[in-house]
Order: sequence, then C-alpha cells, then structure tokens
Amino acid sequence: MLNEFVFLRAGDAIPFADAPEISEPEKMLSSYFEGSTLGFCILDSGLRYLTVNNALAQMNGRPAPEHLGKTVREILGEVADQLEPVFQQVFSMGEPVLDLEVSGHISARRETGYWVGSYFPIKDSAGAVRSIGAIVLEVTQQKRMEVTLNHLDQRARNQMDRLQMMLDIGNILSSNWDVQQVFPQISARIRRVLRQEYAGLSLHDANTGLLVRQSEDFPLGRGLTSHIQVLANDSPSGRSLEQGSPVILSKEQMQSSQSEIAQRYLDEGLQSLCCVPMLRPKGPLGVLVLGSTRQNAFDADDLGLLNQVAIQLGIALENNRTAEEIDALKRRLNEERKYLQGEIRSEGQFAEIIGESPILKQVLDQVATVAASEATVLILGETGTGKELIAHAIHRMSRRKNSPFIKLNCAAIPTGLLESELFGHEKGAFTGAVVQKIGRLELADGGTLFLDEIGEIPLELQPKLLRVLQDQEFERLGSTRTIRVHIRLIAATNRDLARSVADHQFRNDLFYRLNVFPIHLPALRERREDIPLLVRFFVRKFARRMDRPIERIPKETMAALKAWYWPGNVRELENLMERSVILSPGRTLHVPLSEMSSSVPGAVIPLDDSLNTAEREHIMRVLRETGGLISGPNGAARRLGLKRTTLQSKMQRLRITRQDYSNPKHDEK
Repeated sequence: MLNEFVFLRAGDAIPFADAPEISEPEKMLSSYFEGSTLGFCILDSGLRYLTVNNALAQMNGRPAPEHLGKTVREILGEVADQLEPVFQQVFSMGEPVLDLEVSGHISARRETGYWVGSYFPIKDSAGAVRSIGAIVLEVTQQKRMEVTLNHLDQRARNQMDRLQMMLDIGNILSSNWDVQQVFPQISARIRRVLRQEYAGLSLHDANTGLLVRQSEDFPLGRGLTSHIQVLANDSPSGRSLEQGSPVILSKEQMQSSQSEIAQRYLDEGLQSLCCVPMLRPKGPLGVLVLGSTRQNAFDADDLGLLNQVAIQLGIALENNRTAEEIDALKRRLNEERKYLQGEIRSEGQFAEIIGESPILKQVLDQVATVAASEATVLILGETGTGKELIAHAIHRMSRRKNSPFIKLNCAAIPTGLLESELFGHEKGAFTGAVVQKIGRLELADGGTLFLDEIGEIPLELQPKLLRVLQDQEFERLGSTRTIRVHIRLIAATNRDLARSVADHQFRNDLFYRLNVFPIHLPALRERREDIPLLVRFFVRKFARRMDRPIERIPKETMAALKAWYWPGNVRELENLMERSVILSPGRTLHVPLSEMSSSVPGAVIPLDDSLNTAEREHIMRVLRETGGLISGPNGAARRLGLKRTTLQSKMQRLRITRQDYSNPKHDEK
C-alpha cells in the first residue's frame, strides 16, 4: 500500500504524538504531505491523531499540535458522525474507501465545509491493520461556486419562465382584447409559474366607485366566492385599488378583515392573497387577485411580475373599451342615418306645416315659444293631425337642431320588445339577444327623443322612463353599467292621459313630468279654411311624383272636401289625394267622393247634402267629357273607376238625366 507513495516528494518534519509508534514508512509518508496542499493525517485504532499536516490542520481550524492525541470527534465534532463508521469499515475490512464526500459544520469553523477524502489501511508486517491514513481535499469553495451557479441557473430558468409567461399572455391578449373572455387562459398561464389556485378579475365602476366581479378562475373551488359580484371598499381588492399599490395578505390578515369576500377566501382554504391594481393614465380600471392555499406564497419578485401582467391587462381593457366605443359609435351613426334619412329636410321653420287658419297660427306660436327652452313637450291631438311634424319643428328651432332627432312609436312595437328598443340590451340579455343593441335613448344623447303614442307604454315600463326624465340615466337590459344621457323629450298621444291616470292605466307622476308644456293640435274639421291649401299641396306633391299633368280641381269637389268630417284628419286627406291622383288620367282631379261616406263604417258623420251635390256634379262633368258615353274604354264608368251598372245605379239615385249633362258648365281650375 505504501509503495504508492515512494515517488512522492519529501517535505519538512511534522510533529509526532509518540515517536516510537510511528514507523519509518509512516514517517516518510508524513514528510511527503507536509508541504502538500492536500490534507493528510494518520489515525490509530482509537481514531486518535498520530500525525497531521498543516493543510489538514487549517481545514479543521486548529493548529497541528492541538490535533495530536485527540480523537476525530474531539476535533471535528458532528462531522465525526459521518466519518467514524467509514473508519471502522476500513479497520475491519482492510480495504480503502476512496473519494468520499463529507460536509458539515466543524466546531472550530463558523461556516459549513465540504471535503472529499480517501481513507486507506496501514498494515504491519503481519498484515494486520494498525492505523489509517487519510488524504483530504477541501472543496468548500468549489461547492459554494456550484451552489451559486445552480442558484443563478435556477434564477435564469425562472426568469425565462416568467418572460415566456408574459409573452404567452401578450399573444393571448393580442388575439382577443376581451379580457373577461380570455381570463381563464391567462390565469392558467400564470399558474404554471406562481402555482396559485385562485385568480379573479374585478373592474372599477366609475359611476359607483365599486369593484364589480367580471371573471373568476378557481378549478378546485366550492363556489363560495362566485356569488359575491360587488366588492366593498374595505375588501382586500378595494384597499389595493384605493392605495394604488399591490397588497399581499397572510391568513392572519385576512382573518382580521371585516369584509365578506375575505371570509369566503378563508372558507375556501386560501392562506395567501395578492391583489394588484390595474392603473392607467385615464384612471383605475380594476384589480387582479391571486390566491394560494400555501402560506407566504407570494413575494416581492412576484409583485414585479404581476405588475407587468396588470399593465398588459389594463392596456387590453382600454383597447377593448375603445374598440367597443368605436363600434358603438359606428352603430349609432348607422342608426342615426337610418332615422335621419326619413326626416323631411325643408327650408324654413314651418315649411311642411300647411295652413293659415288662426287656430293653427296659435299652435305655431306656442311651438316658437317653447322650442328655445329645454322643457318637455306633450303634443295632444287626434290621430293624423300632424303631431310628428310639430315635434320636428320644435327640434329644428331648438339649440339641439344639429343633434339627432330620434323617434319611436310606442304603439308600433310589441310590449315585450319596447323596453329593449328604448333602453337597448347587452348580448345574451335574453333569448335571441345575439348582439349588443343600442337603444333609442342612447341614440338621442345630446338631441331630441320623440315618443309617439306614449299613452301605450305599459305600466311596468313607466317608472324606468320616469327615472330617465328625472336623472337622465338608465341601464341597458342585461347590464349593471349606468349610462348617462342628455336628451330632450317630446311626447305625443291621441289619448286622454288625464282619464288614463284616473283609470290607473298611466302613472300620475309620469304624466306630470310629461305635461310640462302641452300643445293641443286642432282637428282638420276645426280649421276647414286650410283644406284647399292642403288639397292643392298634396295634389302637386303626388302629381309630380307620378308624373301626372293635373291642373284642375272641380269647384264642387273642393266644396265636398271642405264639407267632409275628416275623422282621419290630415293623414286621411293626404291618402285620399294620393288615391285621387292615381285615378285621374287627365288634367282634372277626380276624387272618389262615393268612398268617403263609407270610409268610417257605422260612424255618424255630420254631413249635409253638399256631398251628394258634389258627387252629382262630378259625374255629370265626366259624362259631358265623354259625350254621354257610359261604358267602353273611353266611357264615363271607366274614367270614374266604376262598373257600368254601379254608375247607372248612382245616376238613378242622384236623378241624373241626359238633359243634365248635355249642357256644359265651367269647372274651377
């Protein structure tokens, strides 16, 4: 065994515990290692040091003379627990143990050390193992370097994982800005790095100042937190948003919180919580919350990472809101264009309102008076009296004339859809709501909303309309976000709202809100002097549209029109003139006067004999124009749009004979 050291260089003498116990070969061996950087010692059967070189003495933190005669345990302390069994093995087996790594804390040194040693038996001439030689290399610095490198490598791996996580989140958000929709994917990606069990996203409502839960990812949760949709200001998320900085809470801190959501977190088994606010230059957007069942699960490094995640989420939320606003503006512009395309664009304040009667002028004076104010106007009158034209005139004369004029006929829309049409709805608010819809109230923001037939609004919808009139705010169906608008309301009805209030069919408080400035439109029969003007206006309008050269309106026809009761008012007159133009092939207007008496079945019409007289004169004129020809392509029946037998029956009833139409009479042009 000692022959392995024959060629080793001899060193200086070293101290011996008992010179007679050291053989010559052992002395040579000790002398060789005295000048070496390797530690060397010889131990007797009692594991006491017989010799030790300076290198090993320095490793053990004591001078070499202090080792001699002392046991391994006395010098090395707890490290002896690892070495003594090895030494006993060498004594008993007589075989060396090579490259054994040992680490521990030696009592004479402050820090933990690391050594690699080889232990071999030293035998006498009889072959018995009488002592052990140990060659030791200290690798403490190398181990520390290795630990440092491993730590740096682990940190580099962690940083790579975090950078990859940020890249993945960026890719997710770039493909879809709807944070609520992709939040579970984002939470799953964060979980690979931070190992959280819970993730939640709450957005700040600027109107109420509260946090509203938008999304939650808790695969192992029992659902104890999901029913809390609004988070109070004293909740962990609320505190984080108020402070404008991240908050890390331990189990004890959550227990001391008085908020309901903190108790729900504890009931779910969470012991660590991290709340990171999403702050943008325009204001706070919300809070990202992570929870873990481990104590002290989040540290300062995690806050830096989560701040970056919160910034990405905030940018995506802003982009999504901007995109929604742009889409909403596009939809609103399209809706406004549809509405505005149907508006009459005439010059002058009352260009499309025809009439010169005193009662009509009184109404127009009222319109001019109220238009400049912001007061709510209630237009009352029978159907067909022109309530929408008056509403248009009020809008054009107001300060809102360059803003939208949005109209809604409350009687033309089914009751179940009226609320959606008025207030709008969110996607998924009810069956069939496949897209978001902007209501008429929102479209009219900054302008005028005209609600025709407002007396038909159901009772359950009236309080919501009252709130809009009082507070100028509302919520879309399926949404908790309050929308503020600035509108002027003009309402119209042909019903007696006061009677409806008395019959409990209309709310009295809403009626008072609407009845700020009532305008009563007169029926056409109350302004008969305007009928000739209206007749000529409609005849020119439809004749131009149909390319008909109508130049004459018979005097008796005009008299009959003025004498008619007009239950449908101006609308009825307009429709009759359109039909008359269609039935007039020549230059003279032929009005089917016979249809007027039957246009209101069962109605008692206060009409004198002038109608029959006008009809008789009209038939006689046509007969004169046809030379008395009744049937055939050029006959009077064809020109009057009647059957031959019907015309003959009318002639008998009106007592028209050949002598009556053989003498021509002059017509009114």
